[in-house]
Amino acid sequence: MSKTVDTRYTQERELSWLRFNERVLDEARDETVPLFERIKFASIFTSNLDEFFMIRVGSIYDMTLSKQDYVDSRSGLTPVEQLQAICKAVPALYKQRDKIVSQLEKRLRACNICNLKPDELDGKERKQVERWFRDYVQPVLSPMVMDSHHPFPHLPSKSLNIVLSLRRDGERRFGLVSIPRALPAFLQLEERGLRYLLTEQIVLTYADSLFDSYQIEEKHIISVTRNADISPEDEDYDVMEDFREHMQKVLKKRARLAPVRLEVQGHPSEELLDYLCQRLDLPREHVFFSKAPLAMGYVYALEGKLPPESAAALCYTKYTPQWPAGLNRSEKMIPQILRRDALLFYPYHSMDPFLHLVREAANDPSVLAIKITIYRLASTAKLVEYLAAAAENGKDVTVLMELRARFDEQNNIAWAERLEEAGCTVLYGFEHYKVHSKICLITRRDKARIQYITQIGTGNYNEKTAKLYTDFCLMTASPAIGADAAAFFQNMSTSNLEGDYQQLLVAPYGLKPRLMTLIDEEIEKARQGKPARIFIKVNSVTDRHLIDKLAQASQAGVPVTMNVRGICCLRPGVPGLTDRIRVFSIVGRFLEHPRIYAFGVGEETKVYIGSADLMTRNTQRRVEIACPVIDPAVRRQIKHYVELFCADNVKARNLCVDGTYAPVARPEDAPALDAQATLMAEALQEASSTQAAPAPQEHRPGLLGRLLGKLRGE
Repeated sequence: MSKTVDTRYTQERELSWLRFNERVLDEARDETVPLFERIKFASIFTSNLDEFFMIRVGSIYDMTLSKQDYVDSRSGLTPVEQLQAICKAVPALYKQRDKIVSQLEKRLRACNICNLKPDELDGKERKQVERWFRDYVQPVLSPMVMDSHHPFPHLPSKSLNIVLSLRRDGERRFGLVSIPRALPAFLQLEERGLRYLLTEQIVLTYADSLFDSYQIEEKHIISVTRNADISPEDEDYDVMEDFREHMQKVLKKRARLAPVRLEVQGHPSEELLDYLCQRLDLPREHVFFSKAPLAMGYVYALEGKLPPESAAALCYTKYTPQWPAGLNRSEKMIPQILRRDALLFYPYHSMDPFLHLVREAANDPSVLAIKITIYRLASTAKLVEYLAAAAENGKDVTVLMELRARFDEQNNIAWAERLEEAGCTVLYGFEHYKVHSKICLITRRDKARIQYITQIGTGNYNEKTAKLYTDFCLMTASPAIGADAAAFFQNMSTSNLEGDYQQLLVAPYGLKPRLMTLIDEEIEKARQGKPARIFIKVNSVTDRHLIDKLAQASQAGVPVTMNVRGICCLRPGVPGLTDRIRVFSIVGRFLEHPRIYAFGVGEETKVYIGSADLMTRNTQRRVEIACPVIDPAVRRQIKHYVELFCADNVKARNLCVDGTYAPVARPEDAPALDAQATLMAEALQEASSTQAAPAPQEHRPGLLGRLLGKLRGE
């Protein structure tokens, strides 16, 4: 591929992602966010960066090993140049994170939540720590000195380790103590408040005693991040081998892949750094220094230990997902969905109505079959219980389980075994295409005719993340959509990716061409002087063909609004090229996750919701589904939500032409509008009114209507 690519209105994918993660760090800075939630955002930033190196940097590292010439179509950079750009950008993010964590921990200390160092302890506390180390930690440690008889060991990805520079009889050696994952992340002291020490700090302090015949010259906490970008479809396996067994082997291999990053707490000597880089085969540019803890997942365990009064003052006010106003809690779900479509919006609405629908179907004598695609599930899942019950009740239950959902493979393998044991038919998708669609089809026989109830989602059937991620769940009895869903599952079971559908847009062959056509239709309207508009809400935008088509729409005069949470390789506002495109991002209490594609103006607008981001992997290398929204009441709901997203002036940030983000400008007399906060308030208001009155047939704007009216000066 030629290195001459048009980058006038595009930007490098990985640098765009790093700017998104900096947006997460902005939430840790935000004084309006409760204090403990801010330290959680710093933890999210850290885990995001871990996954970025494991997956994206790992993938680019693999490209550098390939003999094929490759140039990124959005930046014009080679893989080597991409790695160089990443390594140049990341250290500044570490410094920002370290400064923020230090400031937050100081403020948490004022609330008697103290991350202590061993040298801060009094005599009583020191004895408690010494006793815990001696009795609980030291017996499971395996300290070693590296020499000709003890080679440098394999360090699992993101494990914490103590590395030491030792000297004896004038000879320098290096020691290592790996901290077993089985140990708790911290020790809570026996005092009032929440005073604790991180386990790695305790082991660092007492590491001297493990090498008592050596002089300790220096010691540091280190962590290695390994490439986790294994694509199971690229791994050879015998056709007679069970795919679950194959995936187990893949998971074991992932733990031993090449290092892509070394993190160090402290300031090691050049000699120690040279030794580590040599043993890990890492260039010095892939070594990053941190003052903050190298693993910050412990903050979630701390949250559970906060006294009630501290939790009330330092955390978000607890929000419980509500039963939606448009559905009657006292009536069964199946007859309600047969009468009209229903839309759930997680986490403002509870997942319970959908779970009730599946449970009813499991026990409904008229239900013949339940078919579903599953990508991710929680570690405990009512959905699996209901599917298993349906199979045990004699229903035909088919589950297309994607075993290659990254980092959820082991969980999905276990659920697949459980479903098979219950009598479900479990399929594993396609050799070269992940099945990322979220669709459930319930087939009933009502007297002599077949009825379909179809559920289409933008997110996973994960009962835990449905309380943390925003997502749509559409339930419809549309015969046309049901017929397409039935055809989809038949095609999946016969390995046919090129099926023909009347209503659903199905990748890898039917989604992208239809989106391109829908954009072309808006371009033609604009050229004819007719009203035209495009709205897209997704997580990421990287597909070069769609980027070019959206730029073409802008150049034709079509207003394009894009709510993109994370990566956006399209740069808006480039004069003459993308100056009619607005891209904004919302990062807040909940992770924005819905996908909406809307084309047109007024009642003629074509609206779809689906599972696919505008990424080449989604549009061309995955099985994805987008569904038209036909029901007028549901269309009004989505219009209401879109207006709210676009009006957010608290959490929303506009993507600028240079790839940075800027707060949305708010006139002095305009009220603050936080989309997520408004949706929570509306859901609570609707749930409260539903308890005192019959469920409304249509969505009412409520609080948003008043806020938007003020913003418009009405």
